[in-house]
Amino acid sequence: QVQLVETGGGSVQPGGSLRVACTVSENIDNMYCMGWFRQAPGKEREGVATVSNGDRTDYADSVKARFTISRDNAKNTLYLQMNSLKPEDTAMYYCAADRRIFGGCTVSRGSLQFKYWGQGTQVTASS
Repeated sequence: QVQLVETGGGSVQPGGSLRVACTVSENIDNMYCMGWFRQAPGKEREGVATVSNGDRTDYADSVKARFTISRDNAKNTLYLQMNSLKPEDTAMYYCAADRRIFGGCTVSRGSLQFKYWGQGTQVTASS
């Protein structure tokens, strides 16, 4: 079974930065689409950023110019660099991956279209 493990979450002051990582147990070249989702208490899970295996990226409007998604195929690792963090970024962040091309690879690809998920890592931005 494919395993995804997120690391790098934590607590920072507003305006601070964090980089979360997702290490996959198999060759991520086989994953057409990988992405980061987040979910805050009482809110629905939302797509934050996605990257295809052709390195096409997409971001939610709320994080554009602040977050950067990237993948290192040699390390089988997905990253999300988060700068200028805001309190509203506080959430559990989840890594997701899927081999299937259908549905494209944007933040509009719904969570049900990702087969593989990590356990999540908490990100908190508060003063």
